Amino acid sequence: MLESLREKMVKKQIEDRGIHNKRVLDAMRKVERHKFVSARDMSEAYADYPLPIGYGQTISQPYIVALMAELCALDGFEKVLEIGTGCGYQAAVLSLLAKEVYSIEIIEQLAKSAAKRLGDLKYKNVFVKTGDGYKGWPEKAPFDVIILSASPPDVPKTLLEQLGDGGVLVAPVGEYFQELIKIEKHNGIYSREKITYVRFVPMVHETVRKEG
Repeated sequence: MLESLREKMVKKQIEDRGIHNKRVLDAMRKVERHKFVSARDMSEAYADYPLPIGYGQTISQPYIVALMAELCALDGFEKVLEIGTGCGYQAAVLSLLAKEVYSIEIIEQLAKSAAKRLGDLKYKNVFVKTGDGYKGWPEKAPFDVIILSASPPDVPKTLLEQLGDGGVLVAPVGEYFQELIKIEKHNGIYSREKITYVRFVPMVHETVRKEG
């Protein structure tokens, strides 16, 4: 039953809306989204919208996860930095598309539960830590791909500096009106492309969260 719902999700919500990268489609078929949502939302696990995961955060709409993964153009050899682990769903998808995924979550409870869930599900190439996404993960930089699951007003300079040459950064940016953008870095020069309008939770600094 759940497998058929997942297949329908991929076909109707993702493939029919223009996502055609076979590796991305296969990853979306393989990752069991129902294992990343709460028990009360199990019946909606493969629906075409975000779901709450606690602490004011959400698991992203499947189409958006697939779109962002396709924009990253992963071939399996990349080192990826994800900002905003959440429940770990997007990290699980990325883990099937890249060599290593380093994921930062500012909410400690979510970071711990996501790390446990990903470990239990045998996603062995995902590394999760609690931290401020604005700072990135300098010890592991540079990254081939950086992907943001929360929206800053604009892309932090720190993250751009941690993007390797030839790398790709995919992120929602903006406060009231958010756009999904793709940034590519070649010979130290950044090019920026607007993809579509989106709605993500805001990306916050560690100091702001502590004060709140």
